[in-house]
Amino acid sequence: MYIKDDICYAGELQDGIKVTEAKPLRGGMMLVTFSTGEKRLFDTTLLEGEAFRPLANDEIFLHPVLFHGVITWNNGEIDIAPEYVYKHSYAYDGMAM
Repeated sequence: MYIKDDICYAGELQDGIKVTEAKPLRGGMMLVTFSTGEKRLFDTTLLEGEAFRPLANDEIFLHPVLFHGVITWNNGEIDIAPEYVYKHSYAYDGMAM
């Protein structure tokens, strides 16, 4: 865990990586674009803990908001560090959609 610009993040500090776009897909999947230009697929259904349970509700999951390069939902009540998303996602080649 680390703090940067008064925001507390889980994971390891990886300077400069941010989420620039987060597109919800079916089944809890997201197509995430990072500040590196990479597009990766991230499965939100694998997130553990009470804090992430609201993402099972499409009314919440389908409306992510980016805040300083971090994916947030539900007026900022739910967030996930871009480093975590990057580390736990896999490369997207654009052919699967």
